Amino acid sequence: MKTYTLKVAGLERQLPILPVNEKLSIAAFVMFSDVELTVACARELLKKTGDFDVILTAESKGIPLAFELARQSGKNYVVGRKSVKLYMSDPISVNVKSITTAGVQTLYLSQEDAQRLHGKRVLIADDVISTGESLTALEKLCEEAGGIIACRSAVLAEGEAADRDDIVFLEKLPLFFKD
Repeated sequence: MKTYTLKVAGLERQLPILPVNEKLSIAAFVMFSDVELTVACARELLKKTGDFDVILTAESKGIPLAFELARQSGKNYVVGRKSVKLYMSDPISVNVKSITTAGVQTLYLSQEDAQRLHGKRVLIADDVISTGESLTALEKLCEEAGGIIACRSAVLAEGEAADRDDIVFLEKLPLFFKD
């Protein structure tokens, strides 16, 4: 299997290069189970994010990062869920289409979580920003809840996302195209 060597937050990881379709492959970045990487990336991101009151991420790959950002900053975090749970009262929702997910998904926030964002400066955090669709969904959830976006952040900016000036990130992640 081909791999890409990622250097981020003072660490090095070998990422498998996996096909998205016949013409595009990506280096698969997964923070799950890599505590050392998660801690180091959160530490470095917090140096770049500025002031915020609460963290917002999407289920599920952003959760370890959001937890560690919360642990290191002492701020709480909220998760945009992929399905409505029994305990969620009167949820708000937005649709999202991500490069790594088949089909359109919906993200949900309960009214209780929406209140945690209302009037607060929100740090949106994710593992990778690529097409920006997940980021857009999180922005919409934040706005629906009455939150104020303080910063958009990710560990990695993939492809053209690295050219954006409205996000902070630690490293660029290339896309791999076949002719």
